[in-house]
Amino acid sequence: MKATIERAKLLRCLSHVQSVVERRNTIPILSNVLIEASVDGLVKIMATDLDLQVIESLDAASVETAGAITVSAHLLFDIARKLPDGSQVSLETADNRMTVKAGRSRFSLPTLPRDDFPVIVEGDLPTSFEIPAKTLAELIDRTRFAISTEETRYYLNGIFLHVSEEDKPVLKAAATDGHRLARFTIPRPDGAEGMPDVIVPRKAVAELRKLLEEALDGNVEVDLSASKIRFTLGGEGGMVLTSKLIDGTFPDYSRVIPTGNDKLLKLDPKSFYEGVDRVATIATERTRAVKMALDADKVTLSVTSPDNGTAAEEVSADYRSEPFEIGFNANYLKDILGQIDGDTVELHLADAGAPTLIRQDEKSPALYVLMPMRV
Repeated sequence: MKATIERAKLLRCLSHVQSVVERRNTIPILSNVLIEASVDGLVKIMATDLDLQVIESLDAASVETAGAITVSAHLLFDIARKLPDGSQVSLETADNRMTVKAGRSRFSLPTLPRDDFPVIVEGDLPTSFEIPAKTLAELIDRTRFAISTEETRYYLNGIFLHVSEEDKPVLKAAATDGHRLARFTIPRPDGAEGMPDVIVPRKAVAELRKLLEEALDGNVEVDLSASKIRFTLGGEGGMVLTSKLIDGTFPDYSRVIPTGNDKLLKLDPKSFYEGVDRVATIATERTRAVKMALDADKVTLSVTSPDNGTAAEEVSADYRSEPFEIGFNANYLKDILGQIDGDTVELHLADAGAPTLIRQDEKSPALYVLMPMRV
């Protein structure tokens, strides 16, 4: 194989695929990326960790000899990063080595044969639909902070996607770690009817969100079966991310969404966030709870720490029910408030022990549920 690629293109492509590659691998070839050059001047670069695979295509400046080889992902990325701007990078393979040349720099790297490189077999992906990249990015942003990181509850380690028939057909994304729940609803895309319920793993979600950043103007094609999902993003040559899905059953989260919470608190999310952030300064790992004392048209936030003393702040609010106190994990509350773009946020409360519903308003596609803490 012999190909010449502009440094900027190579670097951008490697930055996308190399983050899939785990730093520590027991299987040497999984540390590598597969580079395939074809006579029509197209170069494909692919990386995998056996559960997730990313392929990106780019136009080479020239391809003298077609071929395919695998080489260390992080090493090639680091080299490309340090090469001078605007340089042309020549990649040439011979005798189990790859020579990388640019300007006066020259590197000779060990390679492994392409036949050993594992490829995820997608099989049949019967459900297929398109979704605007901006919508998909928002869907991820509004839910992924609530994904559980507990490996024992592996079925919560991702975003749950499912369709449902309500007043009109919708596609819902949900994530929960048992303490909080985030749900985002969009109109069901054409082609998504009858789609199986799927859980997209946390790593696939993170990698997809990175790729979306550079393709926000276009659409994303989503193809899936009960065990695999593939996202195809446009742009130059395009990027394809394929992931295995989590093999598990997501709990029926609709049961924890409260419907009868009768106490309504409305505040400005920014000043509420900043107030929580300030009083939480003295909280320690043991006392992450912030106490909210609700009164007519104000909320008093307070934190008491046996080591660091106490803090309190008043935030003006719209509240007309009877006064009461409730406590929340400060970080969880801030995570949710950070998702609210508007000028008001609604908290629908019942009592100090019941889950609280948080949303911008009843028309908002995003909805959050937060469990209280004892304070």
